[in-house]
Amino acid sequence: MTMESEDMLASLLAQAAEEGADVATLRAVVEEAGELGAGRALARIGLADADAGADLRELRELLQGWRDARSGIWGQTFDKFVRGVMALLLAALAVQLGLGDMVP
Repeated sequence: MTMESEDMLASLLAQAAEEGADVATLRAVVEEAGELGAGRALARIGLADADAGADLRELRELLQGWRDARSGIWGQTFDKFVRGVMALLLAALAVQLGLGDMVP
């Protein structure tokens, strides 16, 4: 965050100490501290620049693509498994009914 925010926070804390810290002053201190902390956190993870919003949208699109691909793979694997089990069941039923002798 900027030095201006840090100065604002220091000023509000000094004001709170001088005035006995009324509710409005404390709310302002909390708000400034929250904004300052959020700005620092974003800066630490590299999301404090103007391109951060676009970067996050791109990451979300990539993550959604990965999730779609992963669920598609699991869906296809499950589908093939079920089809294989059904084929085995049909083959076992054909053998039980003696339909194997009818096939040349």
